[in-house]
Amino acid sequence: MTFISVPPLIFEIIGVAGFAIYVISYSLLTLRVLPGPCLAYFLLNLLASTCVLIGLSASFNLASALIQLFWVAMSLVGITMQVIRPRRLT
Repeated sequence: MTFISVPPLIFEIIGVAGFAIYVISYSLLTLRVLPGPCLAYFLLNLLASTCVLIGLSASFNLASALIQLFWVAMSLVGITMQVIRPRRLT
């Protein structure tokens, strides 16, 4: 199976899944299930933004793609900070 033979609906489903992950991630943060700067939060945002970017390949929108690229970059920064400088308990 090649990239071209994948039905556009599959890309849309992946994009909608990304939206759902964003909503779940933000809800968990708001409800204080996840602490703000935790690795799980950044990983969820990275997964969500990647899914939405995949979804955009079926119906491209430059502004949306730029926002998702920003989220990918910031999630990678957050993950790197968590790995390099773990939060100290005081």
